[in-house]
Amino acid sequence: MSTTESDFKDNLTIGFIGFGLIGGSIARALKKINKNYYLLTFDYHQQPSSDLKAALSDGILDSITFSLKEGFPDCDIIFLCAPVLSNINYLKQLKPLMKSTCILTDVGSVKGNIHTAVEELEIEEQFIGGHPMTGSEKTGYLNSYAMLLENSYYILTPTSKTPEKMVNALYQLVEKMGSLPILLNAKEHDEITAAISHVPHIIAAQLVNLIRDSDDNAEKMRALAAGGFKDITRIASSSPIMWQNICLTNADGIKRLLDRYIQSLKYVSDALAGKDSDYLYQIFDTAGEYRSSIPNKSNGLIIKVFEIFLDIIDEAGAIATIATMLAGNQISIKNIGIIHNREFEEGVLRIEFYDEQAEGNAVTLLKEYNYRVYER
Repeated sequence: MSTTESDFKDNLTIGFIGFGLIGGSIARALKKINKNYYLLTFDYHQQPSSDLKAALSDGILDSITFSLKEGFPDCDIIFLCAPVLSNINYLKQLKPLMKSTCILTDVGSVKGNIHTAVEELEIEEQFIGGHPMTGSEKTGYLNSYAMLLENSYYILTPTSKTPEKMVNALYQLVEKMGSLPILLNAKEHDEITAAISHVPHIIAAQLVNLIRDSDDNAEKMRALAAGGFKDITRIASSSPIMWQNICLTNADGIKRLLDRYIQSLKYVSDALAGKDSDYLYQIFDTAGEYRSSIPNKSNGLIIKVFEIFLDIIDEAGAIATIATMLAGNQISIKNIGIIHNREFEEGVLRIEFYDEQAEGNAVTLLKEYNYRVYER
């Protein structure tokens, strides 16, 4: 089967190497497009995990193979969804197995290393780098869902030798999955992701470690950190193996941006020492103005949280009343709880939703019942 535009309306055989949150979400989205797509995954453990058994039971996976020689030679598309370094290691094994019309793509957030490996193996005509700019603090297939890809940017990085028809085919498939495809070259991609994702994750992790190392035996900092602090460091709760791989494969780009950030902190430190009021005002003013200009409609590299805050009366059943009201209107809640540290937030109650539509419906409903709702 050749990978032309018309093929995406018929049957496709699609293989996955790595089947966690992202792989599972892509698979769910593909089955939503066309239940006739045949999806298989490779499991090197030789014994299916509970997650893979669940995917079979759900009808998302059609088969599990314990050898790349089984099923993968028939694939029209192969998604590499393992950690970045593992994806690179699979290239050699796949090269002699893939048919010439198969599209090979990955979902890693670093593109330079895998593009270099693809060039060395001379499989550039079949490779299109991919990076769905979405995710969750939770991992694994059981936390995957098709809507994870909805309205999120999906970067594609074809090589200079990738045929245009293959690029168009994958581009259109990404669109059908509900994502917003963008074409970039590998170097440009890595520079962007270092700035808006990789460095922020390192900053968040080290900020959490700073509080941990600075706290006293009574752990008063940890107790008071709920609210604003926990929110701005949310991305620190990500897979350590994944982020170790990212740091090792995009080390130059990350270090370059991190050094600039360290220098900017030195300027702030000097301003504090010199009581430079103008400089201190400027950093907050310019940051606030630029942040307000950032679009809020589409998902970016760092996962968007759909949440609202509202004031409630401190009485028994207040939370239950709101939860029942939302459930009665088919609005699903992802998380709900009282915010005790509200130094940076308005509203006593925080409610988190799975998507933007649920958030919007909840705001409309709660305002109808005269709740004071605060949207971030």
